[in-house]
Amino acid sequence: MKDEYLNQGRTNQKLETRAKILAAAHYFISQGLDFNLEDIAKHSGISRATVYRYYSNSEVLATEAVLDISTKSPSDLYDSIKNQPLKDQIYAVQDYFNTLTLNHENAFRKYLSSAIIPSTPEIKRGARRKKALELVLAETDLSSKEQTDLANLLTLLMGIEPMIVTKDVEGLDDQESLRLLQWGMKLILEGIHDLKK
Repeated sequence: MKDEYLNQGRTNQKLETRAKILAAAHYFISQGLDFNLEDIAKHSGISRATVYRYYSNSEVLATEAVLDISTKSPSDLYDSIKNQPLKDQIYAVQDYFNTLTLNHENAFRKYLSSAIIPSTPEIKRGARRKKALELVLAETDLSSKEQTDLANLLTLLMGIEPMIVTKDVEGLDDQESLRLLQWGMKLILEGIHDLKK
């Protein structure tokens, strides 16, 4: 999605528009139908020009929609783990996103390749990982800045980007990748002595 457009005023309305576009894409995907951005505009009742402001092509939209269907919202994920001890919540967020990544690795790689090409630099990745961590860390004694910094740091240990490094650069398999990323998380969390709720 084009975050540069999203960040220009009326954020809630733009998020609703994005949700309608994704819902239209979900419809076509669930029916096993191919679609283009014009089909999305007709189905969602949103102008074609508006759809093009959010997505540069149907391939980027389709890939994001497939991943969106498969991914829990940060609040749903948090609700499922909030009664656990703090560190277990953080490990659970990491495990959720790393398992999701491995289960949908080809789709994540395809989305990442679409999102980082020069024609679509405005697509923001990793927002759900960070938001889930922010929800977990919100009740800690850490300052707001420390919560943000820790969420940013821990996000580096989950999702497709570290999996590409561990698998493609380091040559590790799925299980070795998960183990290494979990170990990295453990080292960081053990280094934070005052991490309390």
